[in-house]
Formats: sequence, structure tokens, C-alpha cells
Amino acid sequence: MIKSVFSKISIFTSIVIVVFSCANSKNQKQFTLAEYEDAAKHMDRSLYGLVYNQVSGSAFVNNNNLLYTTKTKDGKKFVLVNTNTQTKETAFNHEKLAKMLSKELDKEIDANALPISNVSFSKDLNTLQFIAFNQKYAYKIKEHTLVQHPSERNLADRNEHVSPNGKLAAYIEHYNLWIRDLKTNKKTQLTFDGKQDYGYATNNAGWIKSDGAVLKWSPNSDKIATFQQDARGVGMMYLTSSNVGHPRLEAWKHPLPGDAEIFTIERVIIHLGNQPKTVRLKMEKDFQRGTTTDHIAGRNNELLDAQWNKKGTKFAFVSSSRDHKIAHLQIADAQTGAVTSVHKEVVATYYESGVNAENWKVLFDSNEFIWYSEKTDWGHLYLYDLKTKALKNEITSGDFIVKQIKSIDKKKRQIYFYAGEKEAGNPYHNYYYKVNFDGTDFTNLTPSKGTHTVTISDDYSLLVDTYSTTTKPPITVLRNGFGEKIMDLETADISELKANNWQTPVEFSVKARDKNTDLYGIMCLPSHYNANKKYPVLNYIYPGPQSGSIGNYGFRPVWRDFQAVAELGFVVVAVDAMGTPMRSKSFHDAYYGNMGDNGLPDNITAIKQLAQKYKGMDLERVGIWGHSGGGFASTRAVFAYPEFYDVAVSGAGNHDNRNYEADWGEKWQGLLIEGNLERKTDGTTNYDNQANQLIAKDLKGKLLITHGSMDNNVPPSNTMLVVEALIKANKDFDMILYPNKRHGYGDMTNYMTRKRWDYFVTHLLNAKPAKGFQLK
Repeated sequence: MIKSVFSKISIFTSIVIVVFSCANSKNQKQFTLAEYEDAAKHMDRSLYGLVYNQVSGSAFVNNNNLLYTTKTKDGKKFVLVNTNTQTKETAFNHEKLAKMLSKELDKEIDANALPISNVSFSKDLNTLQFIAFNQKYAYKIKEHTLVQHPSERNLADRNEHVSPNGKLAAYIEHYNLWIRDLKTNKKTQLTFDGKQDYGYATNNAGWIKSDGAVLKWSPNSDKIATFQQDARGVGMMYLTSSNVGHPRLEAWKHPLPGDAEIFTIERVIIHLGNQPKTVRLKMEKDFQRGTTTDHIAGRNNELLDAQWNKKGTKFAFVSSSRDHKIAHLQIADAQTGAVTSVHKEVVATYYESGVNAENWKVLFDSNEFIWYSEKTDWGHLYLYDLKTKALKNEITSGDFIVKQIKSIDKKKRQIYFYAGEKEAGNPYHNYYYKVNFDGTDFTNLTPSKGTHTVTISDDYSLLVDTYSTTTKPPITVLRNGFGEKIMDLETADISELKANNWQTPVEFSVKARDKNTDLYGIMCLPSHYNANKKYPVLNYIYPGPQSGSIGNYGFRPVWRDFQAVAELGFVVVAVDAMGTPMRSKSFHDAYYGNMGDNGLPDNITAIKQLAQKYKGMDLERVGIWGHSGGGFASTRAVFAYPEFYDVAVSGAGNHDNRNYEADWGEKWQGLLIEGNLERKTDGTTNYDNQANQLIAKDLKGKLLITHGSMDNNVPPSNTMLVVEALIKANKDFDMILYPNKRHGYGDMTNYMTRKRWDYFVTHLLNAKPAKGFQLK
């Protein structure tokens, strides 16, 4: 075996370099271009278009009619359901509307592919409202007339935050907050003391940043809850471009674990009007932390962990400690800035308020609040008295996890939510439930097996339930408010998908490293799988801890490139290991304080158990790959478990979280402690057990490391630490450094996928990759 010669040259270069081993060339299989192209068909996004009769865009009209969209083999259709008579029909004449639009737009419009969105009906079902080509229209069905609505307001800029009444847009200019009247374009400055590194509504979490303003509008659009971010003294992150001439420097504030100075925020409430004023909340600075993510900004720059009362006089929020171990619910008076402590929870590892959504809710009208806690090892809801702060009752309990509160019926005092692990079978399947505030009348509204998504009517009397599994395509039914099926709506048709050689993934359950806990995952076998032959195993990994390798066990026509690479002669395995979310708290905490674990022991034991059943799996040839956290984990695999993993492809790994943003490492690994817990003076820390460069000397197999030189999510210094350690240990490895590419590689993504295939083909199949192949 001729080893690749790479370790003794400087890696700090902007040239893309790949060196592959060559072995026994006379006996090597040469993959053809056709074989690669046939494999690639299994990851073609057009396969999604071969799933017909799925329901999308459903909306209730008057609570007793339902409008939804579906794609049939003939094209896009809009269907209207009369829930009283349990009948459905075409919502309107598609051909007539197409002719009207063709005339209006002076272009040919296909009746089976109407380019309309945001479709809704008037209460009398005579007027269809929609948007086509960024213009709003109203189509009178009986009169057969089409009216173009004048724009009600100017379109807001992508960095502007529009008020609930649609009249104002807030934005940042020169570190201060401004608003713009969307009708008159009048601009008003709201704050005046913002400056560099001490600006208002700043969207910078280190690992992600934008020019958008982070804030929460009051319901009546007369106030804004936001903050002044203090980045003074916070350390910098630097990247330089690769180009002819002087490189471009990208520099921004980016705190790291252990830094004395990290982002803090000073909460403020800004009152609009003729004379805007800023009320600074009477409290200490908050750490820039959230209860669901390592940022305080959600989609559309919405301030997270924040809630107004209806009148906009009270503002509730949760403050988190730097290490995420304390969550403190507080309420501020919008006029005075006075802050009242409501509830505080202290945990041993980290507090989370739900799965990808905060589940705490303040019920101002009834002087109560709902709090989410995992104190029983399971995520549940609790009802408290807002005045006395006393616990009134448990709302949910048992060995299952409440994931997301979706709606609250305050009149009937009922909560609607998604939960997992309560029903038999795959614990990752989402089911939709309702329960009374006092914990009674706990009802599964979606009893069919699978992962469910639900649209519910305004009066909670009806719901559209779409469910599927990894092997069964989506079925959509209409149910009443008790979960009883009223009628079938659509059943997805995958006959054409199957005709295109779609392979059903193997969903499996095995035991974890503790030989007791159930693990779940997906395996893809080549379509030509023969148990009498031997196939190398490829392990896809994303270790979390904020998510897993699979997570969503609903139907997918394409599972990344799992089936595609399997077609080249591999068995592909992905498993949700201990240490990932959506299970019990102890399951999620499995490797808290030891991120170097990465769930690898569970991946190994899962593969070994699967090999007992699937005899074609060759455990003498095992590869692993992943990106970002998966790059961290795949590299760790060949360092820490060289007796099991032979080949790894590592993309943009955060190989030492002391070089990644503070919130991430300090949440999952804990605060950085020099000298470890025993406070030794030998230079060790409690982060040593996750630093890949410290065990790089143990590499025995093949390793391909990749990174973008302008990755502003996981800075490439993470990879360079490993590169330096490998060179010092005189280890051979391969590397691709993408000049001027970000975290996801952008237009180089397909190139990287192809190189990964080539790497596994070369080093696990001992074959020659196809020449001239390019993914599209």
C-alpha cells in the first residue's frame, strides 16, 4: 500500500489538494461513469416530485370548510371540503382562472400549475384571494372577475422587522434602532446612545450574525422589547480571503469558552409615539443565552424567550445563567422598567424549555403561568399561580416527553401539544394531544401510527392530520376535536417513485451501550444487496447534542445521499445515539461534560448488532463521515476507535470547542475550568476530553479532512489544530481546503460529496472511482 504523502508539507494554503492512495491497480475494479450516475439518481431532488396526492397548504374557512392543495399526476389542484356533509370538490374552475391570469399577466398560465400562493377564501366562499408574481389578487368565482389589489404597504427590507399592524418596520442604523413608516417612508430614530460594540438589537451570536434587528413588538405595535448588546472587551474572530492582491479581512466579535468577557445584554422597552422613549429594565445585565438554542434570535429575528401581555403593559422573559443551569422567569412593567421575579429553576446540567420551541407561557388574564421542566427525567408541563408563585398542579406526567405547545384554548382551559414516547413504537414519532389545565382529559388526537403534523380550526373542533413513517408515505385525514376520524382526504401515491428504483429504508431498533436503552436509526442497503456477499459499512453521524443523525422518522423520498452511496456497494447506517434530544433528560445528558464521546460507542454497538442479522455487512471495513459536529465526531472515530473505524471523511469539524463559540461549549461541556475539577496546575482542563488534536497521534486508518477557508460558523482554526497535531505525530492524511467557502461549502457541496464517494470507494472497496463524474 503506497501511503499518500501529505503530512510533511504546510497545510496553510488556499490550493485545493487531494491525494488518494493507489493499491494493487491491476486488481482494482474501475467504476464506470454510468454506475456513478445511476447511484446519483437516488439523491435527485426531483424524486420528491414523484410523490403525488400529498396535502399541503391546508386552511379552515368558517370552521366548517377546508381548503387544501394537492399535487396529482395531472398537476396542482385546489380542493374544498364541506366538513358538515363530508364531501370534497374542486375549489374553483382552474381553467377559467388560468385564462384570467394569462390575460392579466400577458403570459401563458397552465391551469394544472397555477403560480398562486397564500390562497384563502372569503367567508361566503365566493372570493378567492391569492398572490401571484408578488402581487395580490381577488378572484370572484360567481362573477368570474379578477381584481388586482393595490399594495397595502411597501415591502420591508430583509433586515427590517415589521410590526403586527403591518405599518412600521424596525431596523438598525449606526448601532441604533430606527423605525420606518411603510406607507410614507418617514424614518424615526428611537435610540441615540448606541455605538460600536454597544449597539441596540444586535444580531451576533458569534457563530451566526446578520444585520437584522432582534426584537419583540408589542401586540398593538406601540412598543418594542429589545436590548443593547455589550460586546466591549469580547474577543475577536478573524478570517482572510484567498485572492490575488491583498486578502480581505473578516473580523467580528466571537466569545469563546472560558473568556472573561462574553456577550451580555441590557434589556430595554422602547415606547413609540411623538416622543419615543427608552425604558431600561431595572435589573443586572443578562447573559446572551436562550432556553431552546444558543442564540436569542429566532426566525425573522424574533426575540426568543419573550412574551407580551395583550395590552402591551407587561413583558415576560426568561434569563439564563452563563452555564445554562439557571432559568429565571421574570416580568417587567413596560412603563417603569420594574422587574418582578416569578420563577427560577436550577438544574445540574442545562435547562431547556422544549424541543425547538419554548414551552413556558404566562397566562396574564388568569394570573397563571405554565412552566416546562425535566425534573422527573421527562419533559412536562406544570401550572403555577402567578401571584403566589405556588405550584397548582402537574398538567402532564409519565414516561414521555412534551415537545412543543402548539395552541392554548384559554376559554376551555385546554392545551394542544406534540409529544413523543407515550405511544408504542418509535419514540421519535410526533403525536398530537390535548389536555386540560388540571391534567384531566388527556387525549391523543392523532392515534394512527407515525409522525404527525396537524392543522386545527380556530374553534378547535376540527383538525387536519397528516402522518407517515419512514416506510409508509403520508396519509391525510380529517378528525374532530376528540381525535375521531371524520373522513379520508388524501393518501400519497408513490408508484412512480417505486418505478424509479426507490429503495425502502430499513428502520431499526437496537440496544445502546448500556445494553438496556432502545436506540433507533435508519439503514440503507444497496438494491443489489446479497447476504452472501460482503459490503463495507458507512456510518453517517451527527452527534448533537442539540439534534441527532435522524430525528424525524417521517417519510422521505431522499435520505441525504444514503441510498446513492449504498448503490456503489456499501451498507449505510445512521443512528440517534444517547446524548441526543427528544428522549428522556438522562438520555440527553448521556455525555454531558464529555463531548468527545460523540455517541460513538452507541454507533459502534448498533452496527455490530445489525451485522448479526444482515450477514453481508463487513465489519472489517468500516467508514464514517459527517459535517460540522459530524466532522468533529467522524475524526474522533478514527482517533479513538481505530480498531473499528478504518476510514473517515470529516467536514468542517469543531474539533476543539475551546475554538468554537462560548454558548455552545459552555452549555454542553460546562464552564472551562483550568486544571480540571481538581484544579491541577499542569495545564489540563475539563475540555481536554473533547479536543481531537490531543489524540491525533492515535490515527491508524485513512482520514480526509475538509474545511472552507472562510467558514464563519466553525472557524477553520479548529481543523488546523488537528492538522498541526497530525504533522507533529508524523501521520499521513488527506485534506481539501476550500478557498473562500463558508460552512456548507456553497457551490462546492456536490464536489465534496463526489470526493467523499471517491475516498470510500478507494479505501474501502479498493476500487477506482469513475472518471469525469460530476454531481448536478
